[in-house]
Amino acid sequence: MTISMYKASIPVSIRALNNLIAILEKGATYAETKKIDPSVLINSRLSPDMLPLSKQVQIASDMVNRGTARLAGVEAPKFEDNETTFPQLIDRIHQTISHLNTFKPEQIDGSEEREITIEMRDNTISFQGMPYLLYFVLPNLYFHVTTAYDILRHCGVELGKKDFLGQP
Repeated sequence: MTISMYKASIPVSIRALNNLIAILEKGATYAETKKIDPSVLINSRLSPDMLPLSKQVQIASDMVNRGTARLAGVEAPKFEDNETTFPQLIDRIHQTISHLNTFKPEQIDGSEEREITIEMRDNTISFQGMPYLLYFVLPNLYFHVTTAYDILRHCGVELGKKDFLGQP
């Protein structure tokens, strides 16, 4: 039995992003309840050499926007990366989910062997479609969603495994 590239990418990404919205909403509520300036949480990081919460959300969004667009062979939407509030970050994720919902299975299915080349800072990486999805896009999505979760949890937001996994 095989699983389609569409089913392995779009629904999985949408679920992770919806869970991220719920996590950010808890962060916003926590800041309001504890009378903490939300920018403190949005600019928090786990380590001085790591990116802040805002950037974790932006990268998670970019990863699936660009990833699915590359699999479909279309242009990805571009964001300015200027979100500085919880509502702006949540809106960005909603926009990402809206973009993902525009894809049809026939646009993604069959991309298993599509050649995908990515220009990185100092090198170029090439993948076939399936390894690109399974070993690059999805791990990056989960890394950045997990890091966003961890930053808020570290700041005191009451989050648990159910928040990360979401409801079935």
